[in-house]
Amino acid sequence: MDRLSKEARSRNMSKIRSKDTKPELFLRKALHREGFRFRLNDTKLPGKPDIVLKKYRAVIFINGCFWHGHLGCPKSKIPETNREFWTNKIHGNMERDAKNILALQNAGWRVLVVWTCAFGNKDLSEQTVQKTIEWLKSRKGSGEIANERNLSGAAKICTSEESTTSA
Repeated sequence: MDRLSKEARSRNMSKIRSKDTKPELFLRKALHREGFRFRLNDTKLPGKPDIVLKKYRAVIFINGCFWHGHLGCPKSKIPETNREFWTNKIHGNMERDAKNILALQNAGWRVLVVWTCAFGNKDLSEQTVQKTIEWLKSRKGSGEIANERNLSGAAKICTSEESTTSA
């Protein structure tokens, strides 16, 4: 049973933003401060990436762990109420994300997915920015950044090559 009334839940959900979120603004400001120039939410590209760095042939998605189904993340727990709806919704988002990432890669773009759990606190957020900059400059393939919740609590970047070999 939901703790909130339908009206209160609806009000809460309506305030959730799809762009210009705090993690997105934090990363954009940091990248701009470091001299990176980019476009936002390019509608010509599959999935309308949050950040497009044409010079690096790279796009960045800042994905909410809940909305995009970040596997293994405590923030991506499916709610107990209306479980079937949420399961279908999140799985649909995950399928669409995978399709868009594949289309971008096939078009020659490098794709970085930065999960919002990688912005847990100031230190973690700064590490996430540094890992993003390292990835941009490295010209490595696609990857993702998440808070792996390891003993050091450090953000970890995993390229697509590493994730397929460690699976």
